[in-house]
Amino acid sequence: MPRTLKKPSPTRKQTPAAPQKTRLWLMFPPKLITTPVIWQLSQKYPVITNVRQASVTDEIGIVCLEMEGKRPDIKAAIKWLEKKNINVEPVEINVIES
Repeated sequence: MPRTLKKPSPTRKQTPAAPQKTRLWLMFPPKLITTPVIWQLSQKYPVITNVRQASVTDEIGIVCLEMEGKRPDIKAAIKWLEKKNINVEPVEINVIES
């Protein structure tokens, strides 16, 4: 009886997560306005940050922040911001493209 060789079953290669860009509106509470939160974020998570627009007063800080990186890293960075009581909302329409 001839022996037949089994073909190895195809294994699914895990490809690393592709980098993505996302734009967010961040609303800072008064107690965090002078804290370098975006710098802290860039040190804690492997994401590239780019401030697209900002308005800061004594009462509130509003920042349009672009983040680039792997999806899980961006999601973790957003959770970290929310834990710091920073309101995070997605930018609905990219008005200014560069």
